[in-house]
Amino acid sequence: MTTPPLIAVTGSTGAVGGRVARDLAARGIPQRLLVRDASRAPSLEGVDVHVAGYSDADAARTALQGVETLFMVSASETADRVEHHRTFVEAAAAAGVRSIVYTSFLAAAPDAVFTLGRDHAATEEIIGASGMRWTFLRDNFYMDMMELFAGDDGVIRGPAGHGRCSLVSRADVAATAVSVLRDPGAHADTAYDLTGPEALTMTEVAQKISAVRGHPVRFVDESIDDAYASRAAFGAPRWQVDAWVSTYTAIASGDLAAVSDDVERVTGRKAQVFEEFLGAVS
Repeated sequence: MTTPPLIAVTGSTGAVGGRVARDLAARGIPQRLLVRDASRAPSLEGVDVHVAGYSDADAARTALQGVETLFMVSASETADRVEHHRTFVEAAAAAGVRSIVYTSFLAAAPDAVFTLGRDHAATEEIIGASGMRWTFLRDNFYMDMMELFAGDDGVIRGPAGHGRCSLVSRADVAATAVSVLRDPGAHADTAYDLTGPEALTMTEVAQKISAVRGHPVRFVDESIDDAYASRAAFGAPRWQVDAWVSTYTAIASGDLAAVSDDVERVTGRKAQVFEEFLGAVS
């Protein structure tokens, strides 16, 4: 009996990677989980756990020995995230990984309005130059985060104007990732735009949250200066504040309004609409 190719999964202690790991385990697909803290790794049948951070090249090379396909969830947001990604990708290539599936961003570009989208563009370039086959899952902002954008007063504030955003659920991103991981050759050297089936303004997002949750949520459009001022109290570094503010300016720009059917094409099921998502997590 032929042993199936081994899949390595990162981010299994998080929302997307955890869903992917659980789905693969439920299908009986062998996998290796790469985590920074073994005590937080999910307990799943048919998996082994290796400790390897993105910036630890030696540990990553060891953990990835014998792995054919790597699911790489982008690292936590830091000022030097691209260098962590570079170290990990180079370790994967050195370990003999043949293909990598990376969670990127819809508007990834060197000059992306959303500043963290520039990190994703740089990482895509690193992966593309690595010699490994690749699949980029360019997801839009998560539906899962929208309620967290509201303050304690029920107000979502930011300079998004009347721009639209084709929000996607983490569940749809994870389902797409599993479909790709099950047959990476069929998706090699392909980028998928992962969005929901509609593009909403932030005013509409607030209205839909209000309707489903039964408590008022509204959107207030800030100027860019006001957006920086309202976030100054958090004492965050400039790069992080730039990311927070550019979340909204990216929506205002129209860069995030495109609607794609890639979720349905890859998974065979329709992507969730926002009300459906809200109802599922109520």
